[in-house]
This record gives sequence, structure tokens and C-alpha cells, in this order.
Amino acid sequence: MQVVQEKDFDQAIASGVVVVDFFASWCGPCKMLAPVLEEVSQEMKEATFIKVDTDEASSLAMRYRIQSIPNVIVFKDGQMVDQMIGFQPKNQIVAMVKKHI
Repeated sequence: MQVVQEKDFDQAIASGVVVVDFFASWCGPCKMLAPVLEEVSQEMKEATFIKVDTDEASSLAMRYRIQSIPNVIVFKDGQMVDQMIGFQPKNQIVAMVKKHI
């Protein structure tokens, strides 16, 4: 999964289904979720999976009202369509993404 910088974010979510993992390097639950999302991204090629470091992209965190991390948001053609806060098991992440593909 690629870490996307703030300046590239709008272009990254512009088309298709994009799953964004808002995380921070110091966040324990974020570290637990990372390999799960990596595995899902390998299995679900119909969606794009990216990461945004909330410490480096604070204006994006404010724009999407990120108050707790990990925070996974699903975008479809640039519009936010779903959100999941905190660590979630793989099957719940897969189910959330499948709803929008």
C-alpha cells in the first residue's frame, strides 16, 4: 500500500473505489491493522488501497474530521461513501469494500 502525500490526495481518490487508511506511525492499533489491509489490498484488485499519515497530512485529517485512528474511509469517484473507525477484522473490511465495488 502506497502512502499518499497531501498534495496528491484529491487525484488519488478521483476515480474508482479507493480505500484510504488514515494512520500514524506511533499508533498501536494502526500497526495491527496495516497487515490486514495489505492482505485485503492484494486480494481485492477492484479497489485501490492507499495510506495517509495524519501527522504529515493534518489538513486532510481535519477535512475528514479524523478524531480517532485507525480510520478507514472508502471513496467512490472522489466521494466519501463509507467509514470504519478502529481495528476491524478482515471479513468486516472486505464486506465494507464489496458494498461499493
